[in-house]
This record gives sequence, structure tokens and C-alpha cells, in this order.
Amino acid sequence: MKPIIGITMGDASGIGPEIIVKALHHSQVYESCRPLVIGDPVMLERALQIVKGTASIHIISSPQHGRYEYGSIDCLDLRMLGPDLSFGKVSDEAGHAAYVFVEKAVELALARQIDAICTAPLNKEALHKGGHIYPGHTEILAGLTHTEDYSMMLTAPKLKVIHLTTHVGLIQAIELINPERTYKVIKLAYETLRRAGNDKPRIAVCGINPHAGENGLFGNGEEEQKLIPGIRLAAEEGINVTGPYPADTLFYRAVKGDFDIVVACYHDQGHIPIKVLGIEAGVNITIGLNGGIIRTSVDHGTAFDIAGRGIADERSMLAAIRAAVELAPKPIDNLS
Repeated sequence: MKPIIGITMGDASGIGPEIIVKALHHSQVYESCRPLVIGDPVMLERALQIVKGTASIHIISSPQHGRYEYGSIDCLDLRMLGPDLSFGKVSDEAGHAAYVFVEKAVELALARQIDAICTAPLNKEALHKGGHIYPGHTEILAGLTHTEDYSMMLTAPKLKVIHLTTHVGLIQAIELINPERTYKVIKLAYETLRRAGNDKPRIAVCGINPHAGENGLFGNGEEEQKLIPGIRLAAEEGINVTGPYPADTLFYRAVKGDFDIVVACYHDQGHIPIKVLGIEAGVNITIGLNGGIIRTSVDHGTAFDIAGRGIADERSMLAAIRAAVELAPKPIDNLS
């Protein structure tokens, strides 16, 4: 049976409703999965009108009531938003609702009523105004699942990147990196790619400093203190991991095919090459969550400047849904 993919609407004032509606007008989505929108049917209806969509909205109260048929968009209505919500504006109402959509998705995933979560973007300012002080989706999911050892993985055509740190400043990121974290993220990358069918994934680790420190010429020995012990420990377990390598050449080598995944040390080190390769095809994946939850996401923001205009590109949402299908565990045969 096809997996049920719970698609959270994100910040409904952004382009989330639009890219969801556009993605669910592609018949191949229904050929590979049972998509379920967790959000607000009124905003979906508005998005349908904006993009001149032909599908209808089917409001349900439980995943087991979904039709999961092309042309009918199933929406789990949480009754969170008022009818006057505006596109393109920061709203505490939308920020709070975005959090609740994710909260509900986690509840369903833990209960095995959905097979994976795919998230539309949220707005951090709105999220904070709504009373939820998190840097982003990854940290929300970690908090809701009580997970400590998790990581963000980004994928684009020909490149996969996993992060040691994400939404923190550069100085704090360097402070947070240690051999244990390095080892755990390498292990997460290894286990994730193994589950995806790669028996011997080739993993490469970025240096923290320019030229990976160049034997102490740059930095204060961060590579030797924070990265190399973790790399050695993973290698001793038989994991094919090497580095640290200079980041300015490593991503080129990975795209060329020398490595299956790159371990990035901080947010921009990993995000920039992915987005240069094509933001419309990028996917953000949270791995290591307790309960075995798989979460994928578009690799772009809420785009308030174009929200409600019908011009948002749904290709990253399509890529995120495909990734969720590929990584989802064995489909659920019976819903209770």
C-alpha cells in the first residue's frame, strides 16, 4: 500500500498553501503516495482560486477518512485560522497555527497513522510572535520527539549534505562541535544512506577553517581537536569516512561523484552549495528523530513578497514529497 505523507501547511500567510495545491495537481504524486494536508481548508480554497486549480478540497478529521484520489485534496482541518488572514504579512495567528500543524503531524506519525512528514515553510518571526521560540522546523521536531542526537540533511541533484550544527551563530557553532558530535553525525549519515540502499556510503567531512586548518596554519587546531577524533572513531567501526577536507574543493569533488555525502560544520557551509545547485530542487531532511519519524521539507522560505500572487514554484515541494516517499518506512496497512 502507498505511504501516507502528512503535508503540513507551514505559515499559511506565505506560499505554503499555493505550493501544496500546485504540487497536488501533479498526478504522479498520487501514483506514489497518499498525500494528506494538515492545515486549513479555507486557505487551500483561496490558493486554488489564485492558481486556477481544478481540484476540490475534501475536509476530514482523521487519516483513515481520506480519499487519496487525484483531483480531491484531503485536508485534516485543525480549525486554527480565521477567514481574514492575509497573504504576505507576519501574523502571530499564522505562526501559532504553523506550530500546531507540525505538532499534529508528529502525533500522527508516532501513532503510525502517517508514514512520513513533509513540511511547507514557516516564518520564524511569526512563529516567535505566536509563542513558540524555536529557530526552525528541525528544532521543533526534536523538541516534540524528545530527540537530542538529530541532524539536518540537505539534498540536491548530485549532492547530499549533513550538518554538525545549524541555526546558531558561527562562534557558537564552533564551540558546539566536538568529537562526540562529529562521530554521531557521521553515524547518522551512514545509517540513513544504508537504509536508503547504499551498502557502503562514502562520507567526507569538511574542515572548520580555510584549507581545513592546513596543519595548524589557520585557526587554533579545531580540526585536530574537534573533528579528527570523531572521524577516526567512525572509521574504526568500518565506516568509509575521510577528512577533514577544505570546503572550497570538497563540494566540487562530491558533485563530481567522489563522495556520497558531505558533513558540513555549520549552517552556511552546507546550505550555500545546495542552493547554488538549484533551490527549486533542494530538499531539507531531518534525520535521527525518535520514533523513526522521517521529515522532509522544501528548501526555501515563506516568500511573503510573492505570497498570494500565484507565481510560487512548486518543484521543491514535489522533490520533498518524493524524498518522503523514498525514505518512509514500510507503509501502514491498517489505520486505527
